[in-house]
Amino acid sequence: VQLQASGGGLVQAGGSLRLSCAASGRTASTCPMGWFRQAPGKEREIVAAINWSGSSTYYADSVKGRFTISRDNAKNTVYLQMNSLKPEDTAVYYCAANTYWRGNYYYTEGYEYDYWGQGTQVTVSS
Repeated sequence: VQLQASGGGLVQAGGSLRLSCAASGRTASTCPMGWFRQAPGKEREIVAAINWSGSSTYYADSVKGRFTISRDNAKNTVYLQMNSLKPEDTAVYYCAANTYWRGNYYYTEGYEYDYWGQGTQVTVSS
């Protein structure tokens, strides 16, 4: 599985961005997926996760109500719609795929993902 993240950029506080993660590979359209982020000097953290069917999602408390994760399995793409962005959302955002999943669940720990995209920078100015 190869993952290509895009959509990052510079935005003012209160603005919106939509990140995309295009997946390629034999099982790409049926993998549980997640978005993580890492800010300078901080540990990587989960932002949102989605099961393979798209029926169940998870959000970190810090983004709940502002971010939405979704997927289009026909396009092998997972999205992260980010609204009401805050300066503290500034980070490199990574998408990840779990190719060894069992059951229709989402996963929230980094070690549960075996493929990662290259990251896309999101910068929110105050």
